Amino acid sequence: MKLFECQSCGQLLYFENTICVRCDHTLGYLAGQAQLSALKPDDVGRWQALGDTDHLYRLCANAEHGACNWMVPSESADGYCRACRLNRTVPNLGDPDRLALWRRLETAKRRLVYSLLRLGLPVQSKDDDPSGGLAFDFLSGEDSDGEPVVTGHADGVITIDIAEADPVAREQQRSDMVESYRTLLGHFRHEIGHYYWARLVAPTDWLEPYRALFGDERADYGDALKAHYANGPRADWPSHFISSYASSHPWEDFAETWAHYLHIVDTLETAQAFGMTIRARSGIDPILAMEIEFDSYRMADFDSLVEAWVPLTAAVNSLNASMGQPDLYPFVLASSVIEKLRFIHRLMRGDRTDS
Repeated sequence: MKLFECQSCGQLLYFENTICVRCDHTLGYLAGQAQLSALKPDDVGRWQALGDTDHLYRLCANAEHGACNWMVPSESADGYCRACRLNRTVPNLGDPDRLALWRRLETAKRRLVYSLLRLGLPVQSKDDDPSGGLAFDFLSGEDSDGEPVVTGHADGVITIDIAEADPVAREQQRSDMVESYRTLLGHFRHEIGHYYWARLVAPTDWLEPYRALFGDERADYGDALKAHYANGPRADWPSHFISSYASSHPWEDFAETWAHYLHIVDTLETAQAFGMTIRARSGIDPILAMEIEFDSYRMADFDSLVEAWVPLTAAVNSLNASMGQPDLYPFVLASSVIEKLRFIHRLMRGDRTDS
């Protein structure tokens, strides 16, 4: 994630900010420019963006719920921004507890959509493209007559259990599922991986290279998951998969690897925005050194991403240990995992040269 700067006073801004604390300008995110902009109101409810003086904007309709800071072009007939147009079902916003959970969901979702747009991936709602578009259902047990809500993807619809936005419930799930990592943003990145597999891999000539690397997805999915939960992951999974769950089925391997690629490029962008440089002052291992002088979302050379990622994660894990916290990055990139990440990199760039 980038850092931003107020066009009025130069104050440092973050992606979720809605007010500049220095000059009190209202702030809004311009998805088309990947820019957080200071705003000036006109006399008829529109806003002039200091970051884009050629156009006028309106606040997204979800701003009234404190759930969105993205802007809508004033000429648009839609009241919702590009990210909120993807919503198909939201919780009962009259319930303060559900409203609080939904706001957290929206924060994670906007970060996801930011990444998808930065990568140049197709992001269309079901309203715009009923057959190939994307939609989100944010549900609770009360919305499904008491039946458990299963977070997942089916035919372009991503369902998220709003309980995942409750840190206590999510930590309980993480412990119960014996997962080293479980975050709300991670759920979004994983499930969107299933959506893009169906769009970018299944109907294309990427399918056979995918099968050669991840396995044959025609293996029975239900049986594979039952075996995974009944027997646990295969013993050698750390040598071949980014997570134990990735070993359950080729679809899950792809989705986990896709999510991990998004973790890498977005975190590297944040490190670059803060000017982070790493030079380990002990030892002779040259791998523990990095300086990010590139846009991770636009970097053509996949190896440069990995070369920056390894020392960064070593450093942040050491910082966490100094605070008595578990590893921020509890993963190991085995060589076969790196090749799967390379596949995701090529897929996103449309590059078949080394398939």
